[in-house]
Amino acid sequence: MTIALLSHRRLKMLALIGLGLAGLASGAQAHVTLERREATAGTSYRGILAVPHGCGREATTAIRVQIPEGLFSVKPVPKPGWTVATTVKPYAKAYSSHGREILEGVSEIVWSGGSLPNDFFDEFVFVGQVDPAAAGGSTLYFPVIQTCANGEERWIETPTAERTAANLRAPAPALRILAAAATPAAAQAAPVFERAGLRIEAPWSRATPGAVRVGAGYLRVTNTGTTPDRLLGGSTSISDRLEVHEMSTANGVMSMRKLQDGLIIEPGKTVELRPGGFHMMFIGLHRALAEGETFKATLTFEKAGTVEVEFRVGGIGAAAPADEHRHH
Repeated sequence: MTIALLSHRRLKMLALIGLGLAGLASGAQAHVTLERREATAGTSYRGILAVPHGCGREATTAIRVQIPEGLFSVKPVPKPGWTVATTVKPYAKAYSSHGREILEGVSEIVWSGGSLPNDFFDEFVFVGQVDPAAAGGSTLYFPVIQTCANGEERWIETPTAERTAANLRAPAPALRILAAAATPAAAQAAPVFERAGLRIEAPWSRATPGAVRVGAGYLRVTNTGTTPDRLLGGSTSISDRLEVHEMSTANGVMSMRKLQDGLIIEPGKTVELRPGGFHMMFIGLHRALAEGETFKATLTFEKAGTVEVEFRVGGIGAAAPADEHRHH
């Protein structure tokens, strides 16, 4: 009888200890976090807020995140079934992007009106630019308030002299800044490719999500000769086809079409392929394009023939190549 009682008590104690350890483990991983927790100064950043549970057992109905100084030109990604709202305020300092001064931007994003049950996991996404002057090793904090029907979770705590990150009960999502690598001036210059009177400058593309099978390429072509030429298309090892397309908007409707006869380059003129206009289409991508990489492609012209160029890949939401400010 005594042995049975001791065994029962021992098993109960072990079970309680096990549950306690499990609770500690789940609590350590249960707060709202950023999926990507490092970013390099001066680069684009895609913030993905991971929400692993509700408030107790209640469903999440709103997510409010504060954007810290040091991340600018922030835009939220719309989420089906949710309403998104932003608060815009002046920045503490002016930022520069593609030759223009940016004095204000989004300081807070709120996704609301949806319902994320406690038993499900979901993500809330925004994009922005990391301050080029941000110090390597510094940290940006994104306080988040998670609202439910009858309560909320406030993930807003940041480390202090008295409390380290490991001792915080409800830490704010954190982004560690990596110092930008020093690059020789020669390597920073926009690449230029020339053939038969054609000058091709700064080929670039955007990073693509893994499931996307198409990508776009942009560049400038100047005809320094005396006769017109046409950009007909090309080829590359990263996709099945490389075609010349045009995007246009008519009566509020955006459309895209392949230029069957190619893109004409008149003598003495420069034609720019850029987002929202003429561009190259990589159709049937064999893999995702990653920010920071380069890849080769061959452009085909009606008269100049083929020209091998190298594309640089920018961020998913990039509006221009990193060195665009040198051309404006």
